[in-house]
Amino acid sequence: MAKRYCIVTGSRADYGLLYCLMRNIQKEPGMELQVAVTGMHLSPEFGYTLTQIEHDGFPISACIETLMSSDTGVGVAKSVGLGILGFADAFSRLAPDMVIVLGDRYEILAAVQAALFVKIPVAHLAGGDLTEGAIDDSIRHAITKMAHLHFATNASAAKRLIQLGEDPAHVFPVGSPGIDYIKQTRLLSRQDLENQLNFPLRKRNLLVTFHPPTLSASSAQEQMASLLEALSRFDADMGLIFTHANADADGRRLTAMIEQFVAKHTNAVAFASLGQVRYLSLMAHADVVVGNSSSGLYEAPSLKKPSVNIGDRQKGRINAASVIDCKPESDAIFGAIQAALALDCSTVKNPYGEGDTAERIVEILKSFPEPGNLVRKTFHDR
Repeated sequence: MAKRYCIVTGSRADYGLLYCLMRNIQKEPGMELQVAVTGMHLSPEFGYTLTQIEHDGFPISACIETLMSSDTGVGVAKSVGLGILGFADAFSRLAPDMVIVLGDRYEILAAVQAALFVKIPVAHLAGGDLTEGAIDDSIRHAITKMAHLHFATNASAAKRLIQLGEDPAHVFPVGSPGIDYIKQTRLLSRQDLENQLNFPLRKRNLLVTFHPPTLSASSAQEQMASLLEALSRFDADMGLIFTHANADADGRRLTAMIEQFVAKHTNAVAFASLGQVRYLSLMAHADVVVGNSSSGLYEAPSLKKPSVNIGDRQKGRINAASVIDCKPESDAIFGAIQAALALDCSTVKNPYGEGDTAERIVEILKSFPEPGNLVRKTFHDR
C-alpha cells in the first residue's frame, strides 16, 4: 500500500521551492502525494495562487484558511490558532503517513503543531538556517524540535540541527530544492516576459522584493521608505519591478507604499504574485536582485545575478560571493546597488547545492518505509 505524504504550502515562495519535490513524489511508485494549501495561496490579495498549483496538475487535498484582515502581530497570532484548528481537521480526514513542510512561516508552525498532537511524523526542509532579523528564526527552530527528518540546505545548518539535539542519523544536508527548479525549467525570453508582464524592460532593471523585518530596531515602514528613496535616485532607464510584501505584520502597509511609489514612476511596476516561472525569468533578465527575500540568497547565485540584501532579516544565512549586504539606509542601499551593477558574477558558486535536492530527498524518504516509527524522538546530547 502506498504511503501518503502530505506537503503543506502556504505561499508562492515555498511552493516554488517545493515544486520539484512534489513532482518527484507524484511520479514515485509506492508514494501518494497529498497537498494541503493554506495562507496566502487562498487570498485574492496575494494573487490567489491556489490556481497555479491546480494548473500545474497537483491534487488539492485540503484548503486551510488562516489569514486575518489584521496587519498586526495579534492578527498573526490568531492566524496560527485558526491554522491549528484547520490542520487538525485536515490531517484527521487525510490520515497522511508523513507531513512535509519547508521553512519558517507561521502557517507552517500551525501545521506542525497539529501533526504533533495527532502523532504524524514531520519532515522539515531548510531547518537549521539562521535569520536573526525576523521571528521566523524562532519559528524555524521550534519546527525543528517537532520534526523527525531534517533536510538542511547546507552543512552548517545540518551541524546546527545536531546541536539542537536532533538525531544525526535523521539530519541530511541536501541543498535547496529551488535550484532543482532552475535547472529543470525553461525560462521565458525577454520578449515573452515583457509580453506577459505588459511592461517593457528598460536598459537596466532591478527585481525588488522586500518583506517586513519583524525583529529589527527600525520599523518596516522606515526601512521601506529608505529603499524607495534610494530607488527614486535612478533615472527612467532603470526598470523597477516589485513583488508585494508577504502576509507578515505590516506587510499590507509595505505593499501600500510600493503601490504609491509605482503610481508616481512610469519605470516601475508591482505584482501581487509573478508565479515561479515569471519570477525566475525576471531574475534571469534583471541586473540586480534587491530587497530582503531569501530568493536573493538561494536562487540568484545559480542564475549568476548579484543581490543586494538589505538589513538583518536574512542575517546568519550563508551568502554567495554575489550577495552584497547593506544597512537599511537610503545611502547604503543606493551605494550597494551601484556596486552590484558593476559586479561580475559569472563564476559565482551557489553554496546551496547543485540541483539534485528533490531526488535525494525522495530516496531518503524511501529509506524510512515505516514513517510512524519516527514519532517517538530522543534528545541527542552532543
